[in-house]
Amino acid sequence: MIKFTVILLYLFSIFLISIVFKKYNEDSREIVRKIIHIGIGPLIPIAQFLKINQNSALIFTGIVSLMVFINYTYKLFPTIEDVERKSYGTLFYCLSLFILIYLFWDKDPYALITGFFIMTFGDGLAGLIGKSLNSKSWIFFKQKKSLFGTVTMFLTSLIVVCGIGYAQQNSLNLNYFTIAFFATLLEQFSVLGIDNFIVPISSALFFNFFITS
Repeated sequence: MIKFTVILLYLFSIFLISIVFKKYNEDSREIVRKIIHIGIGPLIPIAQFLKINQNSALIFTGIVSLMVFINYTYKLFPTIEDVERKSYGTLFYCLSLFILIYLFWDKDPYALITGFFIMTFGDGLAGLIGKSLNSKSWIFFKQKKSLFGTVTMFLTSLIVVCGIGYAQQNSLNLNYFTIAFFATLLEQFSVLGIDNFIVPISSALFFNFFITS
């Protein structure tokens, strides 16, 4: 019970920060959403450190996914989905985490954390920097992408893969660049927020295949 109390307190703190930020920055809806997106990143390492078992993690993530689905319908917590475009990103976010936990929680936690961190930090920071700084941009599947955002995605993904890969192997591997490249490429497919599903799962699978295996 204490373990899940820690998890809930952490989640509550992230939502509280986002609510306070929104109160004083009403025009920054996307930033508020990214605070939640990025802030949840450390959740998996925390849960692993607390030695929460796979079944408990799946049940907890499943409940959160159901709550997110309900929120899409009834808008109980509009802060979560208060964005300027139609997106199912938060639901894909939860579903991808559920699948990652199912596939890798015990089998390959390094791959799990890699996929989740690339989504939370890489995709999250890419969205923030891409919208905050002016740079060359293009439209891909009706979604605007920018040079700075894409570079941020690649560099952050590379840092994540190198850091976690080195922690596992104590060596550098050229496949780290391959994983970061494909994560960045897949992030371009962001229509309806589908990147929150394909990026973390593909990145974790690539890590498991190229690094762990």
